[in-house]
Amino acid sequence: MTARPVELRSDTFTRPSPAMRLAMAEAEVGDDVWNEDSTVHRLESLAARLTGKEAALFVTSGTQGNLVGILSHTQRGDEVIVGDQSHVFWSETAGTAVVGGLQLRPLATTTRGLLDPDEVNAAIREDDVHNPRTGCVALENSHQWSGGRAISRSEMESVAEVARDRGIPVHLDGARVFNAAVALGTPLADLVAPVDSVTFCLSKGLGAPIGSLLCGSYAYVERARRWRKLLGGGMRQVGVLAAAGLYALEHNVDRLTEDHEDARLLAEGLAGLPGFRVSPREIETNMVFFEVDPPLVASELVEQLATEGVRVSTTGRRLRALTSLEVSRDDIVRAIDAAARVKGAATPAIA
Repeated sequence: MTARPVELRSDTFTRPSPAMRLAMAEAEVGDDVWNEDSTVHRLESLAARLTGKEAALFVTSGTQGNLVGILSHTQRGDEVIVGDQSHVFWSETAGTAVVGGLQLRPLATTTRGLLDPDEVNAAIREDDVHNPRTGCVALENSHQWSGGRAISRSEMESVAEVARDRGIPVHLDGARVFNAAVALGTPLADLVAPVDSVTFCLSKGLGAPIGSLLCGSYAYVERARRWRKLLGGGMRQVGVLAAAGLYALEHNVDRLTEDHEDARLLAEGLAGLPGFRVSPREIETNMVFFEVDPPLVASELVEQLATEGVRVSTTGRRLRALTSLEVSRDDIVRAIDAAARVKGAATPAIA
């Protein structure tokens, strides 16, 4: 029998477990547009408590959560300060411009995915008729294009304090913020305390099939509810999906440590192969970015690993592998073995 492929392209490929499916099947439901789905209420209440915010809103995806989140802080014609390597800037189809009439102002991102507080302060617009108003500062944690770096509370606070002093709200794209919190050993509520709003995904490492939560103050979430409806995100008997989110938050957070350990093991194995460039010490969460030396190119390696039953993705010259609950320790060994075969090298010893 053919072995199951080792799925490392993304942690979005996680599938609901039998126990999660059972929770979905048994969920109590109601009309959520009428605010009458009790399972959604439970999920939103738990999300608010975990993030230390007053309220939460169940949305369809991280992209919708970020769009609703930023729109709820701003008005048309505003400018939003973002990192030039942020997901909001690169991978969300310019929704803030198309829907919100907002202008993004990208600032240089450090190798750790941070914004320089002094640069943020300088970028905040003065009250001048010629300028757009600075409506929001958007951060990201963990930071994807910086290799999944887990950004500490103090690092976020350094930016949030500047914005707060200038009366500017801060939104956090926390798609994988639970990964960051677990990696840092910091309670989630403490980690996100500096920001005014945060969105996190249920459908990545937490293993739910769909959904994200947007969290903030009561008044903020009520504004967000209206934006969600405008964007077609008003769902009806959605408790069957909220139940998956509840199960994920109650059972799949602590185990993220396993994904981080597997990512480091994969990085160590690849680092032991000739022609692979990766720094295991930089692996902080569940992401492994690596490069290969010529004559092999990234796209060719993706194809060759696929023939060996290992799936990774490529972003230009870099390759990306993400661990998740779909990936076992044996799968990591299989992936390293496959990479060794592609390079015609011996499999390195791994712990």
